[in-house]
Amino acid sequence: MHRFNQLLMVAVAGMFLLMGCASSGKMQSMHITNVELAAPNYRIVATNISGEASAGYLLGLSVASGGEMQTGALLRVKGEGLLYKEALENLWKNFEAAHGSVSGRHLALINVRYDADAMNVLGLYTQPKISIRADVVEFGEAK
Repeated sequence: MHRFNQLLMVAVAGMFLLMGCASSGKMQSMHITNVELAAPNYRIVATNISGEASAGYLLGLSVASGGEMQTGALLRVKGEGLLYKEALENLWKNFEAAHGSVSGRHLALINVRYDADAMNVLGLYTQPKISIRADVVEFGEAK
């Protein structure tokens, strides 16, 4: 029995050393642009536009805290890219479906909100999910 416990500890330690997937949450960009919405040169074209993305992992754990997600797992089995990037791309696809193409328009997201959620099944499977919700303004000539 003592030998079995030693082998089990080595296997668990090896699993953590060889983890295949890890995420440390959303990137907080240091490139911030302030837009003054005081002049009458914009209009709100959409409110509550949202996008979401999720992934699935085997042998892992995800922890959601506010708009941030922490995930550590051995094998990704669902989803393809970066969750925040996918969620933002889906937000713009949803905007285009309801309000037309963004090409050639001067649009900005305002009131951006991030939500994160995680489903964990006993360390065997984890599914992190990111949602982004925002309002969209369009800039034009000052009146």
